Amino acid sequence: MDLFGQKNIIIEYWQFFLPLVTIGISLILLNLNRKPDPRESSKPTSKPGAREERDLDPSEIESQKSAREDSNYDEDALTAALEGVAHKPYPGIKVTFPGGVEKFYEMVNDRRSVRKYSKRPVDWKLVEKCIHSAGTGPSGAHTEPWTFCVISDSEIKQQIREIIENEEYTNYAQRMSRQWTTDLQPLRTNYVKEYLTDAPYLVLVFKQAYSMREDGKKKQHYYNEISTAISVGILLCAFQSAGLNSLVTTPLNCGPALRNLLQRPASEKLLVLLPVGYAADDCEIPDLHRKPVEEILVKY
Repeated sequence: MDLFGQKNIIIEYWQFFLPLVTIGISLILLNLNRKPDPRESSKPTSKPGAREERDLDPSEIESQKSAREDSNYDEDALTAALEGVAHKPYPGIKVTFPGGVEKFYEMVNDRRSVRKYSKRPVDWKLVEKCIHSAGTGPSGAHTEPWTFCVISDSEIKQQIREIIENEEYTNYAQRMSRQWTTDLQPLRTNYVKEYLTDAPYLVLVFKQAYSMREDGKKKQHYYNEISTAISVGILLCAFQSAGLNSLVTTPLNCGPALRNLLQRPASEKLLVLLPVGYAADDCEIPDLHRKPVEEILVKY
């Protein structure tokens, strides 16, 4: 039928077409405004075997993002950071703790968090060897993503104390919840940190997100936070074996200022700060007891 020579069928029967058009537009608008189905969001969106970002630690997510943003990425030119490393036979453990695991437990169970330190000097060689021991920790792709800054200079220790106490005053007064500060009261902690200037040494442990390779490219440090945390655990055991006391602190909101004070690169982020020395003669600690093995061990 010639639409231009006769009445247009749409115009003639518009009253029948109008409801259909209205319904169609309504369905389109409903589909645009529809909330996502939770069942659809739970469907896998990546290839089988791929790891979701929510399963990764923050440092690993950052490493992946950095890799994706690298515009110079050339798959054919990739070389392993450990290229050329040979393998050798390993006969197993040759050095064991005198007295065995029972003696080791006795030693680490004697460790306590000390907040009051003696002015008694500490042999630097002891501290150096303890940090050397911490450097034996395992790390992702053997990147060894840690830096141990040891402070003995009294002026720098005073600057560190001022930075931390200024922030801690605000933390206790505003940022920390009332429940948090209430839970800390039996431990007798507050924003005043005398141990920062009393302890002979302060050890600031930084985790490294990356380092620079000899060819000028970034060397990603996988799992840098958990790797550095493991090394700190070894460091605590080393201090204990040397007869030194310490305290694990995480200065809230102080990391950037302390990094700038020590002129550390942007690739590093403060993980923990540990005062190191000998407990003062009048030092007191809470009479706390650790969970028995039955409460922390689940055997299958």
